[in-house]
Amino acid sequence: MKQKRSITPDSKARFQEAVGRHLRYSAAKSTAQAGRYDWLQAVCLAVREFMIDGMLVTEERCRNADAKRLYYLSIEFLMGRTLGNTLHNLNLYDACRDALIDMGVDLEEVQEIETDAALGNGGLGRLAACFLDSLASQDLPGYGYGINYEFGLFKQQIINGYQREKPDYWSGISSPWLIERPERACLVPLYGRVEHTADKRGNYNPMWLDWQLLVGVPYDMPVVGYGGRTVNFLRLFSARTSAEFDIQIFNDGDYFRAVEQKIQSETVSKLLYPSDSVTAGQELRLIQEYFLVACALRDIMQHYLEVHPNLAGFAQKVAIQLNDTHPALAVAELMRLLVDERSLEWEEAWRITRATFGYTNHTLMPEALETWPVSLVERVLPRHLQIIYEINRRFLEAVSERWPGNTGYLRRMSIIAESDPPQVRMAHLAIVGSHSVNGVAALHSELVKSELVPDFHALWPRKFNNKTNGITPRRWLLKANPSLAALISKTIGDDWITNLDRLRRLEDSADDPQFQQEFTAVKMANKQALAGLIQSVCGITVDVSTLFDVQIKRIHEYKRQLLNVMHIIHQYLSIIEDNRAPGVPRTYIFAGKAAPGYAAAKLIIKLINSVAAVINHDPRVEEQIKVVFIPDYRVSLAEKIIPAAELSEQISTAGMEASGTGNMKLALNGALTIGTMDGANVEIREEVGPENIYIFGLTVDEISQMRSGYDPRGYYDQNDDIKRVVDAIDGDMFCSGEAGLFASIRQNLLDRGDYYFHLADFASYLDSQQRVSEDYLEPDGWVRNSILNVARMGKFSSDRTINEYARDIWQISKLAETG
Repeated sequence: MKQKRSITPDSKARFQEAVGRHLRYSAAKSTAQAGRYDWLQAVCLAVREFMIDGMLVTEERCRNADAKRLYYLSIEFLMGRTLGNTLHNLNLYDACRDALIDMGVDLEEVQEIETDAALGNGGLGRLAACFLDSLASQDLPGYGYGINYEFGLFKQQIINGYQREKPDYWSGISSPWLIERPERACLVPLYGRVEHTADKRGNYNPMWLDWQLLVGVPYDMPVVGYGGRTVNFLRLFSARTSAEFDIQIFNDGDYFRAVEQKIQSETVSKLLYPSDSVTAGQELRLIQEYFLVACALRDIMQHYLEVHPNLAGFAQKVAIQLNDTHPALAVAELMRLLVDERSLEWEEAWRITRATFGYTNHTLMPEALETWPVSLVERVLPRHLQIIYEINRRFLEAVSERWPGNTGYLRRMSIIAESDPPQVRMAHLAIVGSHSVNGVAALHSELVKSELVPDFHALWPRKFNNKTNGITPRRWLLKANPSLAALISKTIGDDWITNLDRLRRLEDSADDPQFQQEFTAVKMANKQALAGLIQSVCGITVDVSTLFDVQIKRIHEYKRQLLNVMHIIHQYLSIIEDNRAPGVPRTYIFAGKAAPGYAAAKLIIKLINSVAAVINHDPRVEEQIKVVFIPDYRVSLAEKIIPAAELSEQISTAGMEASGTGNMKLALNGALTIGTMDGANVEIREEVGPENIYIFGLTVDEISQMRSGYDPRGYYDQNDDIKRVVDAIDGDMFCSGEAGLFASIRQNLLDRGDYYFHLADFASYLDSQQRVSEDYLEPDGWVRNSILNVARMGKFSSDRTINEYARDIWQISKLAETG
């Protein structure tokens, strides 16, 4: 059943009128003069009118109900393109398409012009975007808070096989989706000093003085829930210099210094993830994180106090979720606001703070468990360091009471790591300052408790819980794969769009020859579309009758794109040296970005492209193997690759992937998974059945047991397949003219311990790939398993995840419809 809409216009006529009006009065163009970007802006501004209507009605419903609200703080929001997703959620796609046809414009062409909102990098930001969609679609009052980055991560180019980074000026043409709110600008203090004073009663009253000011100007991006009934928003802050400081400098006659300060201030929101390899970059990242939480908390508190007389009930009306450790400074900032600015006693302020915050841990990898040098925090945020020390002092007193005389617990659990130099452990601050700590997959949540922070779990076992990640079916099936979505709706109805568990009814069609035929036709059409894109972007012709084997994700050693390449090299050598053809011809498709400073990951990109250059130009394997690396992976590219995928590579080292959501998107679109027992793969296996997934490799426990005694060279010496592949990588087969280019890969595998267990898992991986080939040769069985994967993905809807957060952590309720 389709949801009722609060937005119910005479859609086509109103839409045509709005587009024409914005062409004339926003772009100052006639229809004859308008270029394609003019049409894009006019269409988006017309759609925005519908969004704003819904947003205003939603705010009225929230205020009338005095609803508790959720604020989701994240350093990333990987929103992708907005136009198509919004039209689907408003149920206006057909009306918009028909209206534009009458005006001589193709909606598909207009959509392709829109740039991806480059406010994120990978899974962390895309999860946040899915959550915003689900909050609105589930009629929950939930809002995102982030930074309005002028430049995204980077645009990736592949030149001579190497990744090259170019600035991603995503909002170079003013984004029509952003609504500036200058009246809600926030002042953000930085630097300065703390003066130790006493109040009139003689109590300690520290004063933060001589700070510099930034201004955070908010911009709202409306987020439409499916059916258009609830429209929340993502509030993004841009950094501006303080007018007070500028005026003083100008009055003193130092104009150049004034301009310099303006540039430095606005740098804070220029770039997502500035490099922290140098001190200045590290300082900028810390300032970015504080800028986010300072703007967010001041705005949240201002909104609360507009309708409530005091802060006693703050935690009953406000829930704040920290999306990983980046916003962890919010704990200290809320304490500062409550104690310093609102004069609450410490104990009351701490009660409110802990009741307000929840913390989500997203990974066990070191880079996500941020630490900051105490000296840096002291210089940039002197009052916050003081507050953190006081939080830590009181916390360690509680630890001492729990484990008297045990200094090991104090050392391990302290928010301050007594290293050289001392560091502030942001994950510890988030855990201590929150009432809930959750992981993002069942396995990951257990590892958080048993491996990452077992002492905290022993102290507060009820604080820890699991919330398995999910994805929004609106973007990742309804929008990304409209032909499959239409086939599903024709077969079982369209209520799966807001209740993904209803896909289970497809099981009845898994053995139906007619449905199998239609399902296969959809997949083939998607493969043909992707083949066209590959030809256009990469200049490579691929055969759509081959198995499309896909690995699309951030390039990282633990995600093991290298293991995939090793299998490809093994197949290639088996053909040209052993005259042994693979069971099934394959097209291997890669996409993903490596962090600019991550040399090992960037070398893997070069290896993929070097292997592709050799294989794709060798006539001996022309009909057996093709290798493609599609540059500049982003949401809009994923929407084209995922519907065409047939095999989904989820092959991370067990215990290192927190959850993964690419695995869910690919399975929802009918790709079968080959993967380790890692992250959400474990739960996908439980849902789809072990016969419908290809599991291989060591388990978490086996890796833990092997870690101290693992000898990768033994695998190399005893396995001829491994030896041949490693030697080929180390030789000149794939780097003719660049001798020794990939020598460090061999060294990592053999001489530096093979930390990610490529060689230990290689034989098992080959066996599973052989099973894939054998099964693909049985098309009826393959398509049946593919259908069952789609049918059994209901658990992995972000709607389910969000409802669990709402019930167990945030205690927020659905908004009532307007009467």
